[in-house]
Amino acid sequence: MKIILITQDEPFYLNKSLKYLIENLPNYVEIVGCIVSDVSPFGKKESFITKALNTLNIFGLSFFLRYAVKFLKSKLSRSSVKDLMKEKKINIIELKKSINSKDSLDILKQLKPDLLISIAGNEIFKEDLINLAPKGCLNLHTALLPKYRGLMPTFWALKNKEKHIGVSVFFVDEGIDSGPIIFQEKVEVLNKTQEQLIIETKKLGMIGIIKSIELIASDSYELLKNDEKNMTYFSFPTRNDVKEFYNVGNKFF
Repeated sequence: MKIILITQDEPFYLNKSLKYLIENLPNYVEIVGCIVSDVSPFGKKESFITKALNTLNIFGLSFFLRYAVKFLKSKLSRSSVKDLMKEKKINIIELKKSINSKDSLDILKQLKPDLLISIAGNEIFKEDLINLAPKGCLNLHTALLPKYRGLMPTFWALKNKEKHIGVSVFFVDEGIDSGPIIFQEKVEVLNKTQEQLIIETKKLGMIGIIKSIELIASDSYELLKNDEKNMTYFSFPTRNDVKEFYNVGNKFF
């Protein structure tokens, strides 16, 4: 089975998660390429300075310094997603236009993928891309869909004092986190920090992707409904949301 990974060059957690995924894929899976977009933590493309200032203004100084140090360490240790792909000798697919553009689709078609897998992709996929691979397009979302569609689901679940969070692997459609679910599993929140839960759900998400690939390969699986009636959607938090996050006893790290 040939797959294309679609991700972004997130410097904090994705390297380790993707390394686990790559090293534990079934032996019949071949990664024929990986699209690695520039990181977009605010759900849109912004300059590095704008991203840094937004992070400082919304999350505060201690959060900003913590992740500034992690960012510098990732650069010095060459532990970015692109570095991982080079280490694993996986072809990095360079796209000059939107992933949905005809030029980009033509590049992907040449690789003849059976399955696309999006992990932290930062564009909404359109019909031609979704239907490009015969076995479909999977996406990982660290929430118990249909709840917490959108951005930063772990933050919002903690802010709302949920007892469980989780991961969902689903087939992409033209909505936002709205396709049918092939894998889903809960994680207890307990007294964990957001960072601990991010690490835990990222690892579980990779396991979920592997299990989903195995189910697709066996052609024997049942899908869970991603019910619109029960859905909630969240965008990027404000400074007031972060204050409320702290006020209910949560910690980022």
